[in-house]
Amino acid sequence: MYEFGPISNELNYLFSLDPKTGDISIAGQVDFEKESIYELSIQAKDGSGLTSFANVVIEITDMNDNAPVIYIKSLSNPIPENVLLGTEVGIIQVQDKDSEGNRQVRVSIQQNVPFKLNPSIKNYFSLVTTSELDREIISDYNITIIATDEGTPPLSSSKIIHLSVSDVNDNPPVFEEQSYSTYVTENNKPGFSMCSVTARDQDWRQNGMVVYSLLHSEINGVPVSSFLSINGDTGVIHAVRAFDYEQFRSFKVHVVARDNGSPPLSSNVTVSVFITDENDNSPQILYPAPAGNSLMTEMVPKAALAGSLVSKVIAVDADSGQNAWLSYQIVKSIDPGLFTIGLHSGEIRAQRDISDSDSMKQNLVISVKDNGQPSLSTTCDVYLLISDNLAEVPELKDMAYEDSSKLTSYLIIGLVSVSTFFLTFIILILAVRFCRSRKPRMLFDGAVAIPSAYFPPNYAEVDGTGTLRSSNNYDAYLTTGSRTSDFKFVRSYNDNTLPADQTLMNNLN
Repeated sequence: MYEFGPISNELNYLFSLDPKTGDISIAGQVDFEKESIYELSIQAKDGSGLTSFANVVIEITDMNDNAPVIYIKSLSNPIPENVLLGTEVGIIQVQDKDSEGNRQVRVSIQQNVPFKLNPSIKNYFSLVTTSELDREIISDYNITIIATDEGTPPLSSSKIIHLSVSDVNDNPPVFEEQSYSTYVTENNKPGFSMCSVTARDQDWRQNGMVVYSLLHSEINGVPVSSFLSINGDTGVIHAVRAFDYEQFRSFKVHVVARDNGSPPLSSNVTVSVFITDENDNSPQILYPAPAGNSLMTEMVPKAALAGSLVSKVIAVDADSGQNAWLSYQIVKSIDPGLFTIGLHSGEIRAQRDISDSDSMKQNLVISVKDNGQPSLSTTCDVYLLISDNLAEVPELKDMAYEDSSKLTSYLIIGLVSVSTFFLTFIILILAVRFCRSRKPRMLFDGAVAIPSAYFPPNYAEVDGTGTLRSSNNYDAYLTTGSRTSDFKFVRSYNDNTLPADQTLMNNLN
């Protein structure tokens, strides 16, 4: 009969012994990774009661029943996008509880990512970069690490590592267009929004925040800030003042877009500003010159035939395009059917043959009008003298000033009237002053001399001899203009001073 000797309860659960045959069987689950050798004590007893003992050693052979296990020992997360090639970003440990070949593990990264695992010490691997990182292209990586042992059949396990790429200010702002153009009508209002520029920065947060400014430059010697301003946040360009097409027709400015990174990056773009014309200039007559003290007169031969060129009006317009297209028209003429003017040339020609019955003196009022909307116009006078004899030229004086003769006469008459009135008034004033100066003046004697600085303005001191006692002193003020006397009692030198409310005549009485 066979039976177990003294063994632990654990062994009783793992193994069983046939008492008749002595076969040892597995009763429980044995695990090589838990225990690889077991020692059993077996007792054999016969019918007479004799016994014998033997030790049975059971060795457990390893089976590939444990998949590798991946541990992350360290990890840099997030990692800057400007890390160098081969930079270590993490340390991985792989363990397999099996033995010998079953515990040999191969580690790999499944997808195509810019990382790889380099073996380090036993069962340790370094996760390093294999190429440059660009957060603007890929900002996050999910790295799947697979560990496979060499057992039969092989077992494997995997682990996903999430890595984020932090931003570095490595991208300057980029404008949406290579250059910008804008058209502004002259005489615009200050503050008018001309156009806007937009720049994008692929960086993140403050590295991607764009601020706009105008690059310092000058336009015709004047700083560009006197013409334009830009909103630093939106990129909208405003006109600071009104533009004049006749002063300059176009100019260029440079807009700078700068991010808030450290150090900041920037880029610039050219903005071309074209000023369009507005019909704000009337035509200017160059010939004949504006009427002044001199008179410009064209001589027309008496034998001039129809179609003959007798004169020409020359005008220019500071505007451009259709705003400067000029048309000429006779608006007033002594003989409407005698002369005509070219609509666009300004040439004055005889419309018919000149006859002896036509007036020698011809005055044409020419209107020059541009083609703007609304159109502007100006007029000039053209004086023509139909004569073949230069001796008749002095008669032009009458023609030059015949329209203004009445006005000149009125001016002369007015001037003479005013001058006569003024002289009469002066003579009258002098006569009155002379007559008054001939009358006797009442003079009184003052005992005390009053300084001239005491007198009020426009008053004169009067001294004289009278019947008042010397103890009564007074000041007499006479206006220099009217000679009207005012008396003011200033002070008294005794008790008999004349009261202020009594008149001088009462004191004399």
